Amino acid sequence: MIMTTTDSIQGRQATAYLGIVSADVVLGSNMFRDFFASVRDWVGGRVGSYEKVFADAKAEALAELEKRAAALGADAVIGIDLDYQTVGGDSKTLLMVAANGTAVKLG
Repeated sequence: MIMTTTDSIQGRQATAYLGIVSADVVLGSNMFRDFFASVRDWVGGRVGSYEKVFADAKAEALAELEKRAAALGADAVIGIDLDYQTVGGDSKTLLMVAANGTAVKLG
């Protein structure tokens, strides 16, 4: 299946628009990751453990988006948009990744 952020696919024509598809993934962090991230906040530098959480959440959201589009009989999802939010307070931080796009049939 073709997955793209663009509103069209070069050389292909959308013959049917099957609707908007969405997928939300919420992942929790842990206290050790939070502790080491806070240390990095003081000394500077990248926080690899959080980068991995973001990458995993994005991959899961896109996989779920593809699955939902396939269930509609789509050949592609166009106009994909990814949104990131944190949910929770100081004691528990959750990461939410929302993926949205338009499922289409291609000619």
